[in-house]
Amino acid sequence: MLLRFPTSISEAQQCLNEGAVPIGGATLVWAGWQRDGFPEQAMSLRELPAANTVGRGTLGAAVVLHRIGADAPEVLRGAAATVGTGAVRRTATVGGNIVGSTLRCLLPAALVLDARATVLGPDRVYETELAEVVAKRPLMLGLRWKDPLVSGYRKLPAEAGGPPPFVVATAVHADGDGRRSLRVAVRDGYEVLTGRTPCDTGTGTDQVLHALDRTDLADLPAERRAVVRDQVTDILSRLPED
Repeated sequence: MLLRFPTSISEAQQCLNEGAVPIGGATLVWAGWQRDGFPEQAMSLRELPAANTVGRGTLGAAVVLHRIGADAPEVLRGAAATVGTGAVRRTATVGGNIVGSTLRCLLPAALVLDARATVLGPDRVYETELAEVVAKRPLMLGLRWKDPLVSGYRKLPAEAGGPPPFVVATAVHADGDGRRSLRVAVRDGYEVLTGRTPCDTGTGTDQVLHALDRTDLADLPAERRAVVRDQVTDILSRLPED
């Protein structure tokens, strides 16, 4: 297998057009290749500057999870910190987790940040919604978002070898004109559900929770809804005063 390390967008496009398979951090694909056979060409974005950015409101797809630090919102830091073991977090990448993984541990956090993905197509670089990334699995270069006022993340304990643990990601954004909105995303099994509702100053917690009960989150079992309610109550209590 020829492993290629493009250092520019044009070189990465060439690799893509010549059939090179993106490998992310290789934590997910390597076992499958050992079982099913290796491709003729693979491509790592480790040397591509556009895929290695780390800063306020931006994160490259080739960034390994243990590098997600203080510049990232709490919800994204929390999601990254609970992926696998320390050894996994030192090799697994942002793009590999969101695009290549069935668990997509970072996806709920990215959704509540209202993040958009930068994607490398055969002939151009463009931004798109995360729904397209999940459905079509393009080559992702990175994520961009606007920092929330406050955010949070919780993952419930789970037995090894059992179903994926239930996670709740929350974030409150300033939408302009003094308005605020709460975004919630959960992973229940392999399914991700979201909800969004205004939470302007003066809106009570009970009103916000009632509004969320009219979103897709209402389909959760009662015990899962109780966890969501606890997380929403916590994040609303941490909102800064006007």
